[in-house]
Amino acid sequence: MLSRAGLGSRRVCDDLIAAGRVTVNGAPAVLGQRVHTATALVTVDGVPLGVAPGLVYYLVNKPVGVVTTSADPQGRPTVLSLVPSEPRVFSVGRLDMDTEGLLILTNDGALAQLLSHPSFGVRKEYLAEVDGTPSPSAVRALREGIVLDDGPTAPATVGVVAPGVLRIEIHEGRNRQVRRMCEAIGHPVVRLVRARIGTLADRSLKPGHWRDLSTDEVRMLATEAVRSEDRGARPPGGPEGWTGH
Repeated sequence: MLSRAGLGSRRVCDDLIAAGRVTVNGAPAVLGQRVHTATALVTVDGVPLGVAPGLVYYLVNKPVGVVTTSADPQGRPTVLSLVPSEPRVFSVGRLDMDTEGLLILTNDGALAQLLSHPSFGVRKEYLAEVDGTPSPSAVRALREGIVLDDGPTAPATVGVVAPGVLRIEIHEGRNRQVRRMCEAIGHPVVRLVRARIGTLADRSLKPGHWRDLSTDEVRMLATEAVRSEDRGARPPGGPEGWTGH
């Protein structure tokens, strides 16, 4: 199983198990153990290993006007209409209808739970075009944390790209967080684009298009989520921890 996932020869994989570096559903794996790959959560050094057949991982560039739901009673286009209908997938987190940018869709529930769980804090970068030009003190307030109606935000990484355009990186997952942060400093968002998820970015992916994530990209995301917990990133806002827009 481990060798099929590309971790090395059978001997190498046996050594990983013997060293206690492999777990199955949270318990140390043992040599010769049979695993139901469709349902078991297998990790190597704490990083989930996607080995089940039929798992897919799509990176989508969501355009404005598309909703992040499986169906919409108002008849608006959904993000599921942008990707193949089979196998059935779901989005990891949300972007609101007026927010554009990168979104992950998958049928891997284990990875989705890892990325969305509030114990983990995969960082997301947004480009925000705002009304007016924020002063240095307003930018500093974003960096230090803003008091919102659901409590203060964690410090953010904020850069000024151009007059009225900010690059904002957060690890929290509150609903419409970036928009509310900008409103709180008196500069409402005019346009908002999620440009990066963790270290995953793709400037060549056009709005409304999608592509498969590579195995290395999937592992990179899982690894970053695990490391973020080790750094103590614990965003508030419940299990749907990938909103922020």
